[in-house]
Amino acid sequence: MKKMLSIGFWEFIARVILRNRIVFLSGIVIITILFSMQWKNIKFTQTEANLIPFDDQINVDYRSFLKNFGEEGNLVVIATKDPKLFTPKVYKAWSDLMTTIQSHKEVDLVISISNLKKLVKNDSLEKFELTPLINANKTKSQAYLSQVKSELLNKLPFYEGLLFNKKSAAIRSAIYLDKKIINTKARKEFVLNKLIPEIEKFESETGVDLRTSGMPYIRTLNAKTILDEIGLFIGAALLITGLIFFFFFRSFRATIISLIIVIIGVMWSFGLLGLLGYEITVLTALVPTLVIVIGIPNCIFLTNKYHQEYKIHANKAKALQRVITKTGTATLMTNLTTALGFATFIATNNVLLTEFGVVTSINIIALYVLCLIIIPIFHSYIPAPIPRHLGHLEREYLTSFMDWILRTVKYNRVGVYITAILLLILGIVGIYEMRISGSIIEDMPKSTAFFDDIRFFEKEFDGVMPLEIMIDTKRKKGVMKLSMLKRMEELEETIQEIPELAKPLSIVNLVKYSKQAYYNGNPEYYELPTQQEQAFILSYAKNAMQNSKENLMKSYVDSTGQFARITTFIKDENGEKMNAIEAQIRAKANKLFPSPQYNFIVTGKASVFQKGTQYLLDNLLSSLAFAFLITSLLVLIMFRSVKMVIVSLIPNLLPLVLTAGLMGFLGIPLKPSTILVFGIAYGLSVDDTLRFLAQYRLELARNDWKIKKSVIATFNDAGISMFYTSIVLFFGFSVFMLSSFGGTVALGGLVAITLFFGMLSNLVLLPALVLSLNKTLSNEQEFIKPTIDILEHSDEEVDELENKK
Repeated sequence: MKKMLSIGFWEFIARVILRNRIVFLSGIVIITILFSMQWKNIKFTQTEANLIPFDDQINVDYRSFLKNFGEEGNLVVIATKDPKLFTPKVYKAWSDLMTTIQSHKEVDLVISISNLKKLVKNDSLEKFELTPLINANKTKSQAYLSQVKSELLNKLPFYEGLLFNKKSAAIRSAIYLDKKIINTKARKEFVLNKLIPEIEKFESETGVDLRTSGMPYIRTLNAKTILDEIGLFIGAALLITGLIFFFFFRSFRATIISLIIVIIGVMWSFGLLGLLGYEITVLTALVPTLVIVIGIPNCIFLTNKYHQEYKIHANKAKALQRVITKTGTATLMTNLTTALGFATFIATNNVLLTEFGVVTSINIIALYVLCLIIIPIFHSYIPAPIPRHLGHLEREYLTSFMDWILRTVKYNRVGVYITAILLLILGIVGIYEMRISGSIIEDMPKSTAFFDDIRFFEKEFDGVMPLEIMIDTKRKKGVMKLSMLKRMEELEETIQEIPELAKPLSIVNLVKYSKQAYYNGNPEYYELPTQQEQAFILSYAKNAMQNSKENLMKSYVDSTGQFARITTFIKDENGEKMNAIEAQIRAKANKLFPSPQYNFIVTGKASVFQKGTQYLLDNLLSSLAFAFLITSLLVLIMFRSVKMVIVSLIPNLLPLVLTAGLMGFLGIPLKPSTILVFGIAYGLSVDDTLRFLAQYRLELARNDWKIKKSVIATFNDAGISMFYTSIVLFFGFSVFMLSSFGGTVALGGLVAITLFFGMLSNLVLLPALVLSLNKTLSNEQEFIKPTIDILEHSDEEVDELENKK
């Protein structure tokens, strides 16, 4: 470690790079070509983000449910409130639409008013038969269609909540896709290339506005929007960071080479995804843009250092060598800490976060290597900087700003501390206002038509997010016993009393409908059979469930009759109440289905997602703790001082607290997208801290251990680079605010704000703390002075220090 931080090591690296320029450039070209060959292996994920470890009990329960009943998110719903639906022309078009949809191989079953069946008793066969609700030969009659509408809304309670809303007369169709295609590319192709065009054709022919939703539909359009935005983010990030770079340095050549470096990094990031076999998820889709946003500050730091050195002695070769020797340790440590900050996600034991952590951390190190190699080589081929390129070092607005900060640090440290304490208190107050959100759709693009459709179904049919219950009776055919059905009915009554949940669906509904059918369709008999009626009515119901694709409730009892399923839906806006809702359901279930006689599971996408949010929050704390530990160890290695460790952590903790407080005051909830803010922001903000402290470590040796002089020298040397890089990061992450996804907007905005706070904290609070502790730190520095590694800036300085020793 000591050798890697020594001046000799970086002189060796500089010599190797500058003497073998063609070899290094050729190697980069070859690696880029090899990575580009992996692009063909890139795939977009077809499943939702599951934030919980595979072996967690929540996922074990969910997989158990899927094993018995298959993929639950296979329902697409199409609805309208337009009364013209029950007119001959529009009804025919509706019927044709449903027939066309049913004809596709991807569709398992369509339940619609056009093909709706009602149960009719067949005494001779001792079973119920499904007969059409509508006589197709009579649909040209307006009077007949009005009669059908009246019968549907008033005499078929079985379909209420499933196909119609009695209060508003909203009508919908339920389209059950083949469960085998739900997590495949075939689902996307069906929705985009078949379903949507047919719906649009119906709307153009009839003038009736249709609403479409359901998890397959939402997932497909959501994924399409994510893919469309990848190109937007990359283009916007290149444009903004490129403009800022040019504004700082006024050099087309330096700007172009910096953009080339990050473009190569983007190419490598896509290649790495293909090489590792990782899918593009909502997180890994951000990696190419992160590469640009994090790469440009590296280019700025190295270019700025080159200009500083060239201005001192006007020797291009010496300046290029010193870019590497002087910044080697600082840039290595800052990039390592950034990479380690992202790598902490690997420890979460979650596939989604692990892949994001692996890809991002590898790409950050790759970017560092690219910058360290390409920038010195590039500048070795082009002419030396002209005065216009060096003008940024003496711009009045920048020097005035830096002078003001330096005066504040030197003469008004008490004011700095009072301000910091007040901001800390304000942040802590805001933290108590924070809330946790388990909403699946909260981060979805609110400006899109499919988001409006989600809200329509939440209003008319109490949501589209499924909440699933599975009951294991632990005996074959245990579900169809009347005692079991009555227990399930009692549980469903509790569910219906919960205002956030929709009307539940289960085998109980079919048995109730069976009794109604047995009594010739009288809706007054829509109830469970009595003890005396159970023998013949349940036998009818069982016969109706055998060997029929049209079996309405085939998904609610497994083939053995041992497992029962109850499905309800929750409005997504109530995701925060999930724990309370589940607790209410379980309290009732514990009385009705006591263990170990029964096994009772509450699961479903809505439940899993909400619990995943809480799991992610718990892991954030451990990830941040690990990042703090890594930072502390690096500072401890540099200074061998616990006080300096504390000094390094305070300027980075304050911005995190301020951002958390801001989220509380603005009502921005903790959710998967915003939880990531803290890990990303800390990993980037701590770069400035370590860059400052690494430079300070050098200046201590150079300035004979005079702390005040060393701090001022460090500020003058590294302050401008810290300012430049922070500005680029601020505007770079602001690119994500162009997204139509609320979560991505929040991520970009909050990281940008945190980094802005971090810049001010590292430029003002950090040097103030070092100066305030100079007496106690001085003693510790004197203690380690004899054993310090020689990290000085030049051969002459090395000789001078050796003579002093």
